[in-house]
Amino acid sequence: MDKSVAKCIPKLSRRQNDSWSDVETVEDVLANILSRLPVKCLIRSKAVSRLWHKLISSPYFTKLHLMRSRENVIYILYPYMDDIKELHLVDGDGVTTEVITLPGFENVSSLSMICSYNGLICFTIYPWFPHLYMSQPVEEDLEILICNPATREIRLLPRGSPAEQELGIGVAFGPGTSDYRVFRFFSSIFEKPVVSPQCEIFSSSTGTWRGIGFVQQYPMGANHVFFNGQVYWFIASSEDHSTPGSILSVDMEDNFKTIELPEEVTAHSFLIILEGFLSLVAVYDDDLIMDVWMLKDANESYWEKKCSAYIEHAVEECIDSVAGRNNEFFFITTEHYFIFNTDRTTWEQLYLQEGFGQDSPVVFTYTESLLPCS
Repeated sequence: MDKSVAKCIPKLSRRQNDSWSDVETVEDVLANILSRLPVKCLIRSKAVSRLWHKLISSPYFTKLHLMRSRENVIYILYPYMDDIKELHLVDGDGVTTEVITLPGFENVSSLSMICSYNGLICFTIYPWFPHLYMSQPVEEDLEILICNPATREIRLLPRGSPAEQELGIGVAFGPGTSDYRVFRFFSSIFEKPVVSPQCEIFSSSTGTWRGIGFVQQYPMGANHVFFNGQVYWFIASSEDHSTPGSILSVDMEDNFKTIELPEEVTAHSFLIILEGFLSLVAVYDDDLIMDVWMLKDANESYWEKKCSAYIEHAVEECIDSVAGRNNEFFFITTEHYFIFNTDRTTWEQLYLQEGFGQDSPVVFTYTESLLPCS
């Protein structure tokens, strides 16, 4: 057995070692044991034997490993540094457990991380703007990549229809464990302030784009969440295009609908998943007060307020990114990192490694997996 693999597996006594071959004959038992190992060890473990290689490469094992990994959700941060493209894995205690360098992106200046789900990450090579309408059309073509940081697999999606204006993007996952769909909103004609939004969908199972024509609503860029088979974005307010006015959702059957917000919000608002509900984090009064709302009934746009709290350091700083996990969320301001507990309404400041980039950082929840990008 390879030494690097042996480190991942508990040492066996001579008597136990003699019976290890018996364990291997029971694939379910072996799969149960191996599914508790990190992806890095599993990739090395494929070299142990043909049996191990076949088992670890099987769709059954991929699903089993993902089920185990979901019990240990952590955070993934992308600091958006121009020279080195790195992903930082951070646990719930604020400890950086791993730093992953993305190869081949050294000369890419506009690589944006837009979502994370089941171990797959979506990047776009496109300069998304924080406001809705741009002064002129962006000439740079939108490129979309799906990446598994654990296996280092990267897939560049084929380009979609020609567009003068990119309006938004979102990724849905399913119905199969390895399936995903990318919703792209665009306008073929750049005309300010009138926009004729269209939508097309990329399917990982077919490897192609499918247009669904013009749509009535379109999202505010690429910020979105996927939850319970639906993608959710903010829709801009008709009075202020930098402020959310409602929520746009789409399910796996391409059914679109809008959801009302619980109250007026500011530009510093975020959609997250908290305690099994789509939730809204809204920051008010020059970033002094934060309200957390949970959507209890999407059909009736019924929200319940989870809590309100004052934000530390909010007077001097802007809110850059928020991600939720269980009853807490990771909160990034211009200069600080916090874990906020919604039950106790307490803040814990994190001190990440020196030199961690502060240029437009984003944070998402992350679950390590063996899922393929294609």
